[in-house]
Amino acid sequence: MFTNRARILVIGLFVILLAVILKMGVYELAAVAVLFIALLIWGYFKQGTIVLAAKAFHQKDYAKAEDLLKQVARAEWLSKKRRGFYEFIYGGVCLQKQAYEEAEQHYELAAQYPLRTANDHVAALVHVANINVRNGNYDKARAYLSLAEKHKESITAKMRDVIDKVEQELRKHK
Repeated sequence: MFTNRARILVIGLFVILLAVILKMGVYELAAVAVLFIALLIWGYFKQGTIVLAAKAFHQKDYAKAEDLLKQVARAEWLSKKRRGFYEFIYGGVCLQKQAYEEAEQHYELAAQYPLRTANDHVAALVHVANINVRNGNYDKARAYLSLAEKHKESITAKMRDVIDKVEQELRKHK
């Protein structure tokens, strides 16, 4: 739950602490300091800044969320849970910027990874379907809606309403 700058600062402090501890000859504490440094480095690659980006996204601060998502150097190195959430949030940011093609790519990737709830998974699928309806690619939209239908019993009523609206739009274009 660190930004990259904060993570580097904390690692730097632990390195200084490690040097002092080694000078004092307390090797058990030195091992603990090395463990914390390794944990922070592991978190950089596997966790990234996703939690902070999600917080900014839910507060509707899309510019900050995008900046935090851009701090992730390699999204493919994130853990599976974080990768799905990364793609989901990035898709939402792209929708806000009206970059629909990029949003579609991110939501398609998000649907391939585990998300927090079935509702989030269905939301990613419905977003892809809705974008394809806008682009006139109705067959692809139907395919994604059929994937969303598999989770219909475990989603909220609001999400069911969104699915129904997209289905109504598709019926107009049969």
